[in-house]
Amino acid sequence: MKTSIISSIANLDQFGKKIIRFGIVVVFLWIGGLKFFTYEADGIVPFVANSPFMSLFYHHPDEYKTHQNKEGELIAANHQWHIDNNTYGFSKRLGAFLVTLAIFVALYKVTPLPSLIASLLIGIVTLGTLSFLITTPESWVPHLTDDQFGFPYLSGRGRLVIKDLVILGGAIITMSETARIYLDRRKAK
Repeated sequence: MKTSIISSIANLDQFGKKIIRFGIVVVFLWIGGLKFFTYEADGIVPFVANSPFMSLFYHHPDEYKTHQNKEGELIAANHQWHIDNNTYGFSKRLGAFLVTLAIFVALYKVTPLPSLIASLLIGIVTLGTLSFLITTPESWVPHLTDDQFGFPYLSGRGRLVIKDLVILGGAIITMSETARIYLDRRKAK
């Protein structure tokens, strides 16, 4: 009896791949969609402003700390600063990009080559996100009064980012699986 249970578990890899693909699609659709809302755009500001690769999308990245809105908070002066900073414009373009990637990953059986490219881009985006652990001071617990601060103490933002290691692995799996479909179809022609 134990062997049959273990055999069943051993054959779950294909189901696991479907769940990984579904998870990537849901995460990128959802997070991409949220990029069209003010609170999400405000929330990514420390990551973007501190990134040497992304800060160029903002007009005033060095000034972000004095204009932050907390989740659920809307201070009119800060909101206007974010409009002038291109916070919302950048976030919407990023959101559209993420949603597009999710759609192509979902359509892997219909359009394998664009899906493969989308998985590759998700891997690259995820590496960019993981770089925030190095570039964003807010990824680590600040030194306020406790003696547990800095590395290895991840803040809420840092804990959010570290999870992208799993998405990176998933992107490699979806990319590989889609490449196989693409190659099999080319062979069949």
